[in-house]
Amino acid sequence: MIQRVYERAKLARHLAQVTIATDDERIARVVEAFGGTYVMTSPDHPSGTDRLAEALDQIDAAIVVNIQGDQPFLDPMMIEEAVQPLLDDPGLNMSTLMHPIAREEDLIDPAVVKVVTNLKGDALYFSRSLIPYPRQDAGQRVYEHVGLYVYRAEFLRRIAALPPTPLELTESLEQLRVLEHGYSIRVIETKVHDNAFSGFSVDTEQDLMRAEEMLIERGME
Repeated sequence: MIQRVYERAKLARHLAQVTIATDDERIARVVEAFGGTYVMTSPDHPSGTDRLAEALDQIDAAIVVNIQGDQPFLDPMMIEEAVQPLLDDPGLNMSTLMHPIAREEDLIDPAVVKVVTNLKGDALYFSRSLIPYPRQDAGQRVYEHVGLYVYRAEFLRRIAALPPTPLELTESLEQLRVLEHGYSIRVIETKVHDNAFSGFSVDTEQDLMRAEEMLIERGME
């Protein structure tokens, strides 16, 4: 799965280099075997943000993209969509992606993280619960957060140096640390076709089964 994510990421036009950050020698050997680049990090990081900040000490970059290793169907265009806002706006420190939820079962699945934004497109909250709750039918769609993050390097270091926050620990969602400390995250709705496939994350055994089903459905097995 990591090789597939790596190869998909290499196709993104905005990326100057792709490096895998890991604390596991087994993963390092796999990356070596398929000719990828990696850096070793501490096994004690509480989140991916902290691991990425350590990896940044070994990588020269002004803008950093955190690509999750559990998204084997990642569309390279999604990386470009997430990076572009930081290229366009020097005052923007962080961005991520979302797409509308299409499957009813995903609305109540805690493994599917939801996000709500303000009218400018900045995140108000991320949750494993259903947000917004449909007390009235106002035509509001529910969006799934795609766990792909873009940071300015100095902002990433700043966030990683901050202590974990109550909501971050409660929901086990590292992006909440950013909001709880008063910073903004721009959230872009991806325009990628079949985004439920492209943004799919394999986090559980059920997810793996669903991933295999989607490959069969699309004739890609």
